[in-house]
Amino acid sequence: MPSPFDGLLARLRPRHYGRRPPLVLLNGLAEQAESWYRNLKAWNNYFEVLAPNILAYEGDTLHARIRARQPITVEYLVGELHEYLTRFVETPPYHLVASSLGGKVAVEFAVKYPELVDRVVLLCPSGMGDQEKLPIMEGLGGRGADLMVRSVFYNPRKCFDPDVLEYFKAKFDSRRWKLGFVKAVRGTLEHTVRDRLKRLAAPTLLVAGEEDKVCDPAVAREAAKELPNGLFLALPKCGHAPQIEKAWKVNRLVTHFLTTADPTHTPSWSKLFLTKPPRPRAHG
Repeated sequence: MPSPFDGLLARLRPRHYGRRPPLVLLNGLAEQAESWYRNLKAWNNYFEVLAPNILAYEGDTLHARIRARQPITVEYLVGELHEYLTRFVETPPYHLVASSLGGKVAVEFAVKYPELVDRVVLLCPSGMGDQEKLPIMEGLGGRGADLMVRSVFYNPRKCFDPDVLEYFKAKFDSRRWKLGFVKAVRGTLEHTVRDRLKRLAAPTLLVAGEEDKVCDPAVAREAAKELPNGLFLALPKCGHAPQIEKAWKVNRLVTHFLTTADPTHTPSWSKLFLTKPPRPRAHG
C-alpha cells in the first residue's frame, strides 16, 4: 500500500506536461470571476482551472441583450457556458465548482449535459427551494458594497480583504454595472432547481455555511438528500461565501472530493493535506 507521503511528494514535484483535469468555476450574483482569488493557486496544482465570466455586468454581450429586451435567465447562462466549453475548451468531462447563483447554472448544465460533467461541488447554492434574501438590492443607491459584505460574510472584519470592498464600491458607482446586475437579479432570482436534483447523476458535494444569511442552510441540508450521489457538509462560523471565508478548508475539501475515488464529506486531515495530484491526461 503506497505511503500517504507519496501525496506530499507529488504535490512538491507535480507533473507539468500534459493537460490536467478541467475544473470550471461558476460564480454567484454579487461576484465576478475574481472572487476565486483565494482558491486559484491551490486548485491550479491539481486541475486546469477555468473561470469563464459568463455574467459580466459591464460586458457588451450582456448589454446588447438588455437593449434587445431579452431577459438574463439561468437558461441563457447555461447556454453561454455550453458554448464556451464546446467551442473554446473541448476537454470533457468537466468538474464544476459553483457558488450561489452559479449553483443554479451548474445543476441545470449537469442535468442537461450529463456526458460533459464529471463531478460537481455546490458552495452555498441558491435555488434549493428557499426564499433567497438579497439585502444587497436595498443599497444600490450608494451602500451596496457595504451591504453585500455584511450579508455575505459571517465575520467581515476577520476574513474580508479591504481591496475587495474597494473593488465593489467602484462597481456600485458604475451605472452600467448596476444595470447589468439588476437585470441579472430580476431574471434569475425566482429560478429554482430543487426538482432537478434527483436527475443530477454526477457525484455532488453540497457545502453550506451554518450562518448563511442569503440561502437557508437547513433548506440546503434537506435538498442534499435528494441528490442520487450526493454528500453534504455544513461549515460552522461561515456565511454565504465559504470559498473566501473558509478558503483553507474549502480548497482542500474540493480537491479531495474531485480527486479521490471514494470521497467523504469529512476526510481526515491527512487526506486533506496529502491529496495526490491526478496524473495529467493526454488528448489526441
